[in-house]
This record gives sequence, C-alpha cells and structure tokens, in this order.
Amino acid sequence: MSKKRTIVISLVILLTSAVFTFVLFVTEPEAQREGATKKTAMLVDAVKVNSGNFRPTVVATGSVQAAKDIILSPQVGGEVVRISENFIPGSFVKKGELLLQINPADYRNTLLLRKRDLELAKTNLSIEMGRQDVARKDFELIGQEMTEENRALVLREPQLESEKANVEAAEAAVNQAQLNLQRTTIRAPFDAHILSRNTNVGAQLSPGAEIGRLVGMDEYWVVANVPMGKVNWLTFSDNDSGAGSAVKIYSNNWSRGEYREGKLFRLVGALDAQTRLARVLISVPDPLVRKAGMDTIPPLMIGAFVECHIQAREIQEVVRLSRDHLRQGETVWVMENDKLRIRNVEITFQDADYAYISKGLSDNDQVIVTDLSTVVEGSDLRTEREETLSRPPKQTKTRNDMNL
Repeated sequence: MSKKRTIVISLVILLTSAVFTFVLFVTEPEAQREGATKKTAMLVDAVKVNSGNFRPTVVATGSVQAAKDIILSPQVGGEVVRISENFIPGSFVKKGELLLQINPADYRNTLLLRKRDLELAKTNLSIEMGRQDVARKDFELIGQEMTEENRALVLREPQLESEKANVEAAEAAVNQAQLNLQRTTIRAPFDAHILSRNTNVGAQLSPGAEIGRLVGMDEYWVVANVPMGKVNWLTFSDNDSGAGSAVKIYSNNWSRGEYREGKLFRLVGALDAQTRLARVLISVPDPLVRKAGMDTIPPLMIGAFVECHIQAREIQEVVRLSRDHLRQGETVWVMENDKLRIRNVEITFQDADYAYISKGLSDNDQVIVTDLSTVVEGSDLRTEREETLSRPPKQTKTRNDMNL
C-alpha cells in the first residue's frame, strides 16, 4: 500500500470519529434537577400542661439574730465577791438563777441608816400629832372667830403636813436602800444562753458597766430580704388569726437535706438600706435544740447567713411552667396540630423555679421545651415519638437468608 493511500484512510477514520462524537453530544438528553430541596419539619420536645392550685415558694436570704439579746450591766457599783460557775460563755441558765454577787455590806449599812431615819420621822410625826390635840383643845377654849388661814396656823396643820412628808421621804429612802441591796445580786432575767463574760471576782464595777451578753434560748429570728412585689403573697402571724407562712431554712454549713422550720412573724416597716428590699422576721422556736428528741436537727448560730424558702399563699386555677420554658417578651412556644404557635401569656407570679400562668395556656396544651435557632409562626414541627412511628421497622435476617 502506497503512502498516499495510507494517509487518505487515516483522514477518513479521523473525520468519521469527529462526526460521530459531535452527533453524540448534540443528541444526549439533558439531566433535570428535581427534588433537590425537601422541606423537613423541625424535631422538638414538648410537655403537656394542666391547670391547678399551687403554693409558690419565695426564696430569700437572711441572717440569724436572737429575739432576746441584752448586755448585762449592774445598777449599783462595788466589788465582785462571787460569780456563778454557770456564768461562762456557752452555758445555759434559768430565769432567776444567780450569776454574780457584788459586796452587799455597804448597802446593808445604808439600809439600816434609812430605817433609823424612818423611825425618827415616825416619832416626830407622833409628837406633832400630840401637839395637834393640845392646839385643838386650846382653840376650842378660846372660841374666837378667825379666818381659815389663821385657824390652820393655830391648829398647827402646816407642821403636821411637814412631818407626814418627812415620813414619806424616809419610807422612800428605805425602799431605795432595799432595792439597792437587792441589786447587788445579779440574776438571769430569762432563760438564757451566755455568749460572753467581761468580769471576774475582785473586779470593781460601776453602774452601767458591761459584764456579759445574754440571749434568749426559746426563740431566734431570721431577718430576711424579700422583693416588694412578693410581700402581698405572704402571710404574717401578726395580722392573721392563724399561723404565718411556713418557712424552711437552709445553710451551706449543714449536711445536704438538713433544714430548720420556722414561721413568718413580722414585716419590718423599713427597706434594707443596701438592697432596697423589704425586711421580714421569721420566728424559729428552740433554735439551739434544747428540747428532748430534737437532736437530729442542726442548731442555729447567731450571725449565720441562711437561705429561706417561704411558702406563699395558694394561687388557684393557673398553669405552672418551668421558667426555663418562658420565651422573650413573656411568650410561650406551643405545638398545635404539628405547627409552631407563639402564645402571649399573663404571668400571675414567679418564684425561683416556676412561672404561674393565668392566661394564654389551656389544659393539654403542648409547650415546646426545645430551644430553636429559627422561630417562625406556623413552622412545621415533629416530635421524637412521631419520628419513631414513621420510621420503617428494621428487617431481621432469617436463617434461610443467611444460608443464601
């Protein structure tokens, strides 16, 4: 075969291939994009709500103080000659128990002198009364008419009144001397817990000196701060025939689950200077756990910071919803017929954990508890249960399938 013929055949083959390729590209069917985007309902969790009657809990912080707290001071001065063995910090004393004795010798002598003065005044009064009888008889013998003023002078009435006043003054002096003598013995004014003692035997005391601090052990108070908007929901024992709101008191220094019980006692008529919150008093009986059979609860310590859970008045016919499920602007997301609905709600009260809703939610409403990045009214929703039901059941391999 000649070289020229070989070239012709090659060109024919190349031309035929080019034509075939062109026809193939021109006649190739065009692919259509179909179903590339498919709308999918958002997967959410929802809880069913129902209305009812609830008692909210108001959480407040406060500090412990004694209901009875005094600085013990003598009313007379002198040398301390005796101190009770129970008059030491940490001890408990009964009402009327002797704590301290001041030397009474000087006061006994003063009482004796005042009694002698009283006897002398009474003697002078008796003498003057005798003179009164003589003056009256003389006046009757004279029988002369005179003015009332002159008659009183003749009958020695001013002298009699003076002697009576001296007797009364002497009696008062005796009473004062007896009182001072009694005050040399210092006793507990009530059942008390001794917190401090500032004197010893041999010390010279002056009236008004601080010798110790005593607090009552029957009752302590917790002074707690409550927001003004929640005060009207609380019940105080001073303005209610029944007991005040029940309170549970917790402390970080106690074991988990330990608490003390108290009652809401008084509303202090002044705001806290720093927090501008209302101050309330909570009464806690037997704070130091002195009663038998109560050794399983922790004692309260004066000055301790505590957390108070105060039971508020009952709210009727409301829906209680976790505060975490509230949305911006007092709204709630509700799943209705697999659609997202944004409901405006009216909140009657809120405590630390829950919101109590009076309007906007009904029984059996499904509140969405899932946080969504995109919230559009009417968006399609689905729950985990619906997704499980719509998913086809898994096929299990039989023994025959395995053999194949």
